[in-house]
Amino acid sequence: MRRILKGGFIAALPFLAPALAAYVVFVIGPMVSAVRLSLYKWSGFNSSPDVFVGFENFVRLVTKDPVFWTAVQNTVVWVLLSLVIPTSLGLIMALALNRKIFGRNLFRSVFYIPGVLAPIAIANMWRWMYNPNYGAISDMAKWLHLGDGSGTTLLSDPKTAIYAIFAAFVWQVAGLNMVLFLAGLQSVSKELVESARMDGASAWQVFRNVTLPALRPTVVVVLVLTIVNSIKVFDLVVGMTGGGPAQKSQVLALWSYTQSFLNHDFGMGNAVATVLLLITMILVIPYLIWSTKGADDR
Repeated sequence: MRRILKGGFIAALPFLAPALAAYVVFVIGPMVSAVRLSLYKWSGFNSSPDVFVGFENFVRLVTKDPVFWTAVQNTVVWVLLSLVIPTSLGLIMALALNRKIFGRNLFRSVFYIPGVLAPIAIANMWRWMYNPNYGAISDMAKWLHLGDGSGTTLLSDPKTAIYAIFAAFVWQVAGLNMVLFLAGLQSVSKELVESARMDGASAWQVFRNVTLPALRPTVVVVLVLTIVNSIKVFDLVVGMTGGGPAQKSQVLALWSYTQSFLNHDFGMGNAVATVLLLITMILVIPYLIWSTKGADDR
């Protein structure tokens, strides 16, 4: 509390009040409502839920819903892959395009464009590329003997569908990560870099001991955004497979929507949403506390 007062929070509160009010109404309110609905059985046709079932929806999810566990597995795999592949690609592209090379601004723009496109548009583009009749990626997969070997699209193979969708996700977010890392690289002290080079440090030593520590705040932002975006992935899966084939590319956000609006079981749908919220908090909050503590120690 003393730290909050010292930081001028009270003085800034009148200016923050409108944004805080909007946040409470449009973010916190729906979250609380979703948790409340997870304790009810409601088809959505009545004006309000009237059958309180407690934790029965969560028990049904864990014991009687095999699709839920497939969605959990796919979501966890998606998060883990997202923390490695698009994050690393974004950092590599940022380091390359932070140098004075010909066409640097053009390359920055080209790599960033996918990040501003609508996810459903990206899903349609990649679905066309995976088309078994004329898709470039599908032809390449047949040449490499990937998929089921019959010339069908990778999206129809239960073993490759989720990874085929993830490739589109990497194409979408790697450019955004690049821009964030580029912004962070501007804060790296050029004097420290030059001093390290004059002392005989190699490029890797300069990166590890000078550049990377200066990028720590940016890394925190990128990783948190990556975790949140990967956990709530929805549009790409809907647009490319709809959760198929045989629910093998199902994810938690889509399964919550399916249970609520297609199966008309809002209790189960909001139970999935509550699990998704808990997973997000478990992953993000400890990392934020650790990163903030590290910043305070410095």
